Amino acid sequence: MDEQNIPIDINTNKLLEWLISRRHVNKDWHTNIIKRMKDWQEILQLYQKDNLYLAESSQIVMRNVSYEVPSLKKQVIKLEQTQIECEKKIKDYTKAENSVQSEFNSSCKQLGIEGKKIKRELVNMLGELPEIYEKAAETIKMVDSALELYLAFVHFHSDQRKEEVLPLLKYLIKNGNTTTYEYTYGEKPVSIEEPPSKIEIDDSDEEKNSEEIDFADDIDFGDVNTENNVTFEITPMSEGDIDWGTLNTIEDDFEIVEHVDLDINLEESGIVVEKSGLDGGIAKGNDAYTLLDNPSTQDLILNDLMELKAFLNMRLYEMSTDSDLLSMSQIDAPTILQMQTVESLTSMSACVTVALNELLNKRTQHLHNIKHSARYVDLLAASLKQKLNAVQRIKDSKQVLKDKIGEAQMEIKNLHPVIATVIENTKALQKHIEEDISRKYKGRPVNIVGGVNVM
Repeated sequence: MDEQNIPIDINTNKLLEWLISRRHVNKDWHTNIIKRMKDWQEILQLYQKDNLYLAESSQIVMRNVSYEVPSLKKQVIKLEQTQIECEKKIKDYTKAENSVQSEFNSSCKQLGIEGKKIKRELVNMLGELPEIYEKAAETIKMVDSALELYLAFVHFHSDQRKEEVLPLLKYLIKNGNTTTYEYTYGEKPVSIEEPPSKIEIDDSDEEKNSEEIDFADDIDFGDVNTENNVTFEITPMSEGDIDWGTLNTIEDDFEIVEHVDLDINLEESGIVVEKSGLDGGIAKGNDAYTLLDNPSTQDLILNDLMELKAFLNMRLYEMSTDSDLLSMSQIDAPTILQMQTVESLTSMSACVTVALNELLNKRTQHLHNIKHSARYVDLLAASLKQKLNAVQRIKDSKQVLKDKIGEAQMEIKNLHPVIATVIENTKALQKHIEEDISRKYKGRPVNIVGGVNVM
């Protein structure tokens, strides 16, 4: 092949080295670059002297191929990765937002409020309590047969009189949900003056309060499990013998409802007896509340129901084991004890469970505590408001991520034409170098190979 037609292939990264090795460019070319000249023509001549232009052009091509274009492309990749990560975080935040919003909606639905002016709505619901307690009182009447069975059992196995066993529950079944005054003194009051509410409502303060209180757990009374077996020892009992714990608390060391002792005198109770009144006096303080509304008596009623439930569980267990000892103990027992079956006891137990659930369902307990504890209202309202604040914080975080995505997209959009321009100029400069070198070798084709050709 004619030497004239043999192509000269030069690697892009070796371009400047190739020029110096062929003595087209001096090794100290960079020291001869002219910074300032009087005449452009003279500048051009001097720039072309010793092929300085060729050396600098080669350096520009090499720098663009090895550094500039890869650096710009890395910026684009990094921005695209940032966009992907932000989109992933937005999905995670959306899940968290939906979860918290769902918790808030569920809590509001459970309480029966809209969740706009939380504290005011909670207080407004207290008007439902009388109806709730009347319904509960009617439901409790269904345990009458279970109570009669228990009274007969206790009387048969001990010297305790029937009148001394679960007197409050027995009174409630017979007389309904009367005032505590009427239960204590056996007569209706002339008038009833419930203690004034200590709840302060300021809608503007709700947001402030919710940010000041930190909750480790949601306010939740949990589910009451009345199906577990309870160890039950047959001993003479009174109302104060069984301690089932405080039911109306939201923290271990924080008692929501302040209980009072029923064995108090008239002066201490706040009851004013009208001497001329035939139906008694004026019921004040806690004695003005109904039995199911009064925190003290409600706890006693719950104790009675749970004691009754424990008794029925015990009898069901004994009958299911077919114990000979049970049969022997029933020989002289009253008819009501001998006639019981597993089915009848199961039915009685179900009635007691329904009665317990009427009083221990979460909404009723919330309303009860709202009425009797201003602090509980503050905690409950702040807990709900905190969920709303959490939702808003998540939305704000999502918006920050969306803004970041928008900025990344804009920067990528601006970088693409810059990359295209650099590549285009680099290829043009490479072509001029190839042509210039070709002229030095009598027109032989020159190909500068490397990264610039695959950009």
